[in-house]
Amino acid sequence: MEIFDYMETYDYEQLVFCQDKNSGLKAIIAIHDTTIGPALGGTRMWTYDTEADAIEDALRLAKGMTYKNAAAGLNLGGGKAVIIGDPKQDKNQEMFRAFGRYIQSLNGRYITAEDVGTTVHDMDLIHMETDFVTGTSPESGSSGNPSPVTGYGIYKGMKAAAMEAFGDDSLEGKTVAVQGVGNVAYTLCEHLNKEGADIIVTDINKEAVKRAVDAFGARAVEPDEIYSVDCDIYAPCALGATINDETITQLKAKVIAGSANNQLKTTEHGDMIYEMGIVYAPDYVINSGGVINVADELNGYNEKRAMKKVETIYDNLMQVFEISRRDQIPTYAAADRMAEERIRSLQASRSQFLLNSHHTLSRR
Repeated sequence: MEIFDYMETYDYEQLVFCQDKNSGLKAIIAIHDTTIGPALGGTRMWTYDTEADAIEDALRLAKGMTYKNAAAGLNLGGGKAVIIGDPKQDKNQEMFRAFGRYIQSLNGRYITAEDVGTTVHDMDLIHMETDFVTGTSPESGSSGNPSPVTGYGIYKGMKAAAMEAFGDDSLEGKTVAVQGVGNVAYTLCEHLNKEGADIIVTDINKEAVKRAVDAFGARAVEPDEIYSVDCDIYAPCALGATINDETITQLKAKVIAGSANNQLKTTEHGDMIYEMGIVYAPDYVINSGGVINVADELNGYNEKRAMKKVETIYDNLMQVFEISRRDQIPTYAAADRMAEERIRSLQASRSQFLLNSHHTLSRR
């Protein structure tokens, strides 16, 4: 790939390559946009086939964080890091400490967090070298396990989507089909059960299914049956790209609202469900509870304050639906537009501030 051409096309600010021979560290930090504030995004560790794949993943994920943070109303830009290696075999303490020193050298332009292949323990090692890290152990002032907070955010977002689809945000008596019952979805099911929703679950992990059935009286179905069940809301909470050519024709739900990333296989599938009249809660808006929660750590973590901010996912989604109606565009495009409008607004405010400051100095 032509890196500078790619960065120019999508307006990236910085790409940093990090290596440490002694520890085996090979990492890439991508900073997409810091208009709103310093770039916040997790560090992923993965066995990429090629270095080009690692670079592309870092760039793609960094841009996604710009939109996610902007849509969440956070004063943070978008960035992401990837470490090339097998998270089950290649980790060592010096690797993450060396990586922490690289983060420190950016002087706060990039703030990291846990992601696929990394853990709280890894963040603690990074924290030994820099304060520009979130998601560390609670003993260091962190918020701890993010899953319950993310699950609560999905629940609040689902209520917003129900309001848009049904004219009432109550989930009592609604049937919700939950695909994947991991930690986030389990918390979602707790809230759904408490409100009186009927829950259908599936997961390749049979123990996770049994846990949900026993705890919430959920009905279990096979993984390939979840798309066609009679339900009001389909909640994809496992793999991405489950909204595709094969599944769309099976869906009976009027709402799609879940925690999975990249739920649409392509944007064309977002167009298709929009034309079908299905209300889709864009994934990076509804699943932003985790990043909202760790962002609060930057101000000294306060659980009450963080949870109140997570509740604004409801309002953010209502704004997405309003833009969708206003501009007659699918909600995935409306979410992008909302994020871009916020970034442009802050760019204009910053430019005006600098212009006013220049005029003030010129008159002195």
